[in-house]
Amino acid sequence: MSKCWCRLSTAPLPLDWWERPTVSPAFHRRVKKMITDSEEIAGIYQEISKFPTPLKGCIGPQATLKHGGKYCNIYSEWSQRDLERAEWMKLCREYVVFCDENSIAYAGPSGRCTELRGELMNRDSPSGTRKAVLRRHTNNKGEEKQYLEIWSKTSKDKCINLTVLDKHGKVYEDDQFGCLVWSHSETHILYVAEKKRPKVQSFFKTKPELSIEEKDDSTNDTENDQKPVKQADQFLYLEDWGEGLVNQSTPVLCVLDIETGNISELQGIPEHVSPGQAIWAPTDNGIIFVGWWHIPWRLGLKYCTNRKSVLYYVDLKGNECSQISSGVHTVRSPRLSLDQHYLIYLEGSDVGTHHQCHSLSLYNLDKKVTSTVVKVVDYPTVDGFTGIYCSDLALNCWARDSQRVVIDTAQRSRKDLIVINIATGIVTSLTTDSEVGSWMLLDIQQDLMVVSCSSPNCPPTLKVGFLPAAGQEERITWVTLDETEPLSRIEWKILTFTPPPEQTHPNFPDLQFESILLIPGKNKNIKPPLIVIPHGGPNSIFVASWMLLHIVFCKLGYAVLLVNYRGSSGFGQDSIRSLTGNIGIQDVKDVQYAAENLLKEGVVDSQKVLLIGGSHGGFIGCHLISQYPGFYKAFATRNPVINLASKLGTTDIPDHTMVQAGFDFVPDQLPTPSVLTALLSKSPITNAARVTTPVLILLGEKDKRVNPSQGLELYRALKVRDVPVRLLWYPDDSHSLSKVGTEVDVFMNIALWFNFALDITKAA
Repeated sequence: MSKCWCRLSTAPLPLDWWERPTVSPAFHRRVKKMITDSEEIAGIYQEISKFPTPLKGCIGPQATLKHGGKYCNIYSEWSQRDLERAEWMKLCREYVVFCDENSIAYAGPSGRCTELRGELMNRDSPSGTRKAVLRRHTNNKGEEKQYLEIWSKTSKDKCINLTVLDKHGKVYEDDQFGCLVWSHSETHILYVAEKKRPKVQSFFKTKPELSIEEKDDSTNDTENDQKPVKQADQFLYLEDWGEGLVNQSTPVLCVLDIETGNISELQGIPEHVSPGQAIWAPTDNGIIFVGWWHIPWRLGLKYCTNRKSVLYYVDLKGNECSQISSGVHTVRSPRLSLDQHYLIYLEGSDVGTHHQCHSLSLYNLDKKVTSTVVKVVDYPTVDGFTGIYCSDLALNCWARDSQRVVIDTAQRSRKDLIVINIATGIVTSLTTDSEVGSWMLLDIQQDLMVVSCSSPNCPPTLKVGFLPAAGQEERITWVTLDETEPLSRIEWKILTFTPPPEQTHPNFPDLQFESILLIPGKNKNIKPPLIVIPHGGPNSIFVASWMLLHIVFCKLGYAVLLVNYRGSSGFGQDSIRSLTGNIGIQDVKDVQYAAENLLKEGVVDSQKVLLIGGSHGGFIGCHLISQYPGFYKAFATRNPVINLASKLGTTDIPDHTMVQAGFDFVPDQLPTPSVLTALLSKSPITNAARVTTPVLILLGEKDKRVNPSQGLELYRALKVRDVPVRLLWYPDDSHSLSKVGTEVDVFMNIALWFNFALDITKAA
């Protein structure tokens, strides 16, 4: 295991109005011992939750000063929890950057932080002189309407009531399909909306009762009072795209003519395709988009980058649709170069897992030729590059020379910024030697980049820097837009593990895995309890970034171990392949091995080990408490996978269940009895009789990914055996349990559940 600690500054935070909320010195002093009082726990959560998270950053056009210097404005949007209103609120901040040709003279805030109300999406025009805003408004009757607004620098020029026009359903605002894109000429706007559905009625339409006078004037209408309406679709089932994309069924591409206000639905798109992530082709003569196939039916799409998809081009004159990508592998995030000669996009491989390593593909628009710039990486290269794992590219990711692309991607347990030369395929890291754990590209204009960065003990902040010339990228200098100091008395490090010989994979024997450890300020007389957390997925990853739940637990006096077991993304494709067919075995042993090795270090209390896991992390956790009875003093699980056999018919991603268990998914074939037996044998529910650990179960009623019936199975199996168990049911939340009110309740109940378990341990 690595012994290198990241010790960060404990300097107090300034209280200037533009700074993020900070915490008091008294708050820092409270962490010297375990905190168990519920009011004090709630107070710590409230203080830490005030730190917002950046959503986007946009660099405005450069302006030239009289003396020759230049400046530009940076617009940013942030998300913050409002605990009083129990909702997420969106904030905007603006900054100004003064610069010379390739160096920054000054950068800092230029205005107050303000709340944005009702904005769903916004996008600046290419020249930066206009802005398109999609806005939601709810009237006094509770009716929701959508408006598309066009703003100039000084006023709102147009406001189009999309709901009243009734050309389509709701506009998509999600990251999967949604887009709001100006044409290069700035005369049209492209977006994605739900296809307009015909209005439906019951078979019998009853006329309203007529007054005496109206009856006298009517002529023989009585036989038509209950005239049948030939409409059988009132309760027709409509497929949607699953968890997180509920009620999104049939997206269509729409184009708004700004001058006339006319809205047209793009024609020529194949009927078996759902379009999204669209951009304008060069000279505005067509549209390039990703089309996800929805045959034989729509499978869950959120967090699933393996869905069959093709990159298409539609000619606006003839409505002819043609393929750009081969259709063999999945695609996403098409991005046009500044000189409009090249198109890059992410492309998947033949691995059936829901997330995987991507290649970076290049399409030459002039020659109509596709090539691969960066291939899928099976095992980390000599220089440590592990491949590309981002779900999406930044909207603007091209350098000014149209020869380089900047990408943020997981690299083991960190998230780094890399620059890729499309001509040579050379990959260079911009952040390898940084003490910061996580970097994310928000925007790049004229080689000026604005990025977000954070660490497990340091809230997100924005930095700017110029991308150096090709071959000199490592010389980049970053300037902070707003200072955010790390929280004191919290340390973190990344631990590297090599599985013991008996646990190595026969086909992938050289794989390692990692964990991120957060530990409160050391007190020689007190060893903190340990919370072990495997991530869900399973092909996702913890990166060393700011995470509210984990930092609050650390502030309460717990050490937190985040385990990236073999199968996590960010470590090479072989690591992902290694877990297929081995769920419930390899992932479980990796988590236990990480926990036991940390206990040997003697930095945590070996008698006070606790466990949290959600989704597949809950699957792992349930295996742990049954395979290692007594090791974990309490377990809290969110929407856990308990029974793979029963999950198969209730989830929006049945293919995931089959593939991770080591079987092929064939949509038109039922699983055989032997397959169902194998699925059950891999399920933690089969070992419920061995569980003695107190379990807290937290379920979202609207979960389409892991049906709450899974958690109910666990609850009943434990209750009948007199195992301490508590079930919390959230009727208005889904798989992520991410609504602000839900999130607070989940945290408080976990914290109190752990206090309850540790009290029992102490009494024993």
